[in-house]
Amino acid sequence: MAKTQELIKVEDITTCDSTAEMIIKARKDGVELFFDRASEMKACPIGAQSACCKHCAMGPCRMNVSSPYDRIGVCGATVDTIVARNFGRMVAAGSAAHTDHGMAMLELFRDVVNGKVQDMKIQDPLKLYEVAKSLDVPVEGRELKEIALDLYHELERTYTQVEGEIPMVKRVPAKTLETWRKEGIVPRGAMREIMEMMHRTAIGVDQDYENLTKQISRTALADGWGGSMVSTDISDILFGTPSPVEVEVDMGVLKEDKVNIIIHGHEPILLEAMMISAADPEMKKMAEEAGAKGINLIGMCCSGLEGLSRHGLPHAGNFSSTEPVLVTGAVDAMCVDIQCIKQDMKRVADCYDTPFITTNYRAKIEGALHIQLDEHEPRKCTDEIIIKAISRFKTRKGPIQIPRHSARGIHGFSYEYINYMLGGSFRGSYKPLNENIINGRIRGVAGVVGCTNPRSKQDWSHVELVKELIKNDVLVLQTGCSQIALAKAGLTGPGAAALAGPGLSEVCETVGMPPVLGLGSCVDNSRILIAASEMVRTGGLGDCLADLPAAGCAPEWMSEKAIAIGQYFVASGVYVIFGHTFPMTSGTKFEKHLFEELEGKGFGKWGFASDPREMARLMIEHIDKKRRALGIDKARERVLMDMADRRVLDATA
Repeated sequence: MAKTQELIKVEDITTCDSTAEMIIKARKDGVELFFDRASEMKACPIGAQSACCKHCAMGPCRMNVSSPYDRIGVCGATVDTIVARNFGRMVAAGSAAHTDHGMAMLELFRDVVNGKVQDMKIQDPLKLYEVAKSLDVPVEGRELKEIALDLYHELERTYTQVEGEIPMVKRVPAKTLETWRKEGIVPRGAMREIMEMMHRTAIGVDQDYENLTKQISRTALADGWGGSMVSTDISDILFGTPSPVEVEVDMGVLKEDKVNIIIHGHEPILLEAMMISAADPEMKKMAEEAGAKGINLIGMCCSGLEGLSRHGLPHAGNFSSTEPVLVTGAVDAMCVDIQCIKQDMKRVADCYDTPFITTNYRAKIEGALHIQLDEHEPRKCTDEIIIKAISRFKTRKGPIQIPRHSARGIHGFSYEYINYMLGGSFRGSYKPLNENIINGRIRGVAGVVGCTNPRSKQDWSHVELVKELIKNDVLVLQTGCSQIALAKAGLTGPGAAALAGPGLSEVCETVGMPPVLGLGSCVDNSRILIAASEMVRTGGLGDCLADLPAAGCAPEWMSEKAIAIGQYFVASGVYVIFGHTFPMTSGTKFEKHLFEELEGKGFGKWGFASDPREMARLMIEHIDKKRRALGIDKARERVLMDMADRRVLDATA
């Protein structure tokens, strides 16, 4: 247990009832969770403001955060250089995570196309054709394999190219791309940009915060319009493009009479292979012979969001719930691959006799059982995992306590489905969205994304922010752990339209959608970029992404990936607010550059707020500012259509 004299009150830790119940049980069982460690481990006040440098052995050097220009580093580095370098390294690390993820997906795609992976095949050839056409890969009169191989080679340039422009810039609105070219920040290739970012932040290299910011943006764009976008597109091609599906979330998805297997991580390969194994009649029979009523495959974090969006797989919770779910005693195997995996989950799993299994060579954990997933023969790994889970089910020792909380909602809103949802099969278009923004029914669009953080009250900021946004007629797009926070709160079902303002509510009821659209995992923020680009292409809302009445927010961020995501949205033209904390020394020139000056160059800008209502106020103010600039801020008369009007529309469509 934590060494603090007085543990933090559970009601101050989380708004998730299931997690709260498991925290209480863990404390009773004498098992420490990361919430109590966060309470005991006080954040370094200098490090929290990114005012220290340990990039060489002359330091570490610590700046004076109250008077940042009173001191310089041993090498002479100013606080602006130090903070910019630290920020750049966070962007490089976050971009590397998404880039490596995307490259793994692309390699799997290549091997599926070449027949080296027998257990998987292309599930969405139409998406393959559309992606190929968007990148000028010829498709007419050609075999699927030919197109796929050419697409692979084109997308490979996203990672390995050392000069030129990455392929996905063909999707960027022309005026936005013009700004990037003018500023010299169009990505060449992800490996090239990440390598240069790390070099330029080394001792004695780039010491101009504005020049560093250009490479920071270039590196981040290689993630958003490169590694992440490739990962999303390839995952859709291989495993199917999401369309709305009703899904159950929260710890109530665990079943005492079934073999419960949780998949946690980020690459969808493990989960897809697990689904194949779990559907095998032999595996089902083995589970039944052990006394179980079946195999219950469950997702957590972003792996779970991949399965939730594509297959309606139940989801047990977000990042902050990954330790507490083990406290139920009902998890028969916890399987992980990469990213956002707490090392201490192994110890918590041991406390409840749960097998904790790593599967990816990039991410081993000391003491954990490692069963390597080979993409060419994935069932060698996934069958063994299921057998171990069945064995654990047969020999369960401790008492089982499953929280009875669950919620159902609609998820799986890909860019393609939104296009269909708004316009139908023959007139698929974002025009109805743009028109409803122009006429004021929808005030604007907000992306609310990102992690949960034990230094924030779990889920609270996400939920309160989104309630405030939809009440003010702002349509919300969601990805990552934020999506599960909203799902548990019941805000992802059509009934949530009752909490929206009159304009947004009217649109939701007409279309039959919730006011909160879940788009998937954290790499799927690229879907938001594509949707925003389509809004610009459709017309009426400006010529570039910076013109849109839109804003983004990560209320409880904790990962370097979140910083990379935030920066690629800022560089694309979006106002982005982070909550809880921000790696910045206040009152510096670098802070002013990110929070004010970038907007004047045609980009977006950063913002920070600790209270969700303040976040909402800032986002709505920005959306209203963009509406005024577009000349659509004045209220318009709203006229109900009759059948004659509808016939005219049909005739002109």
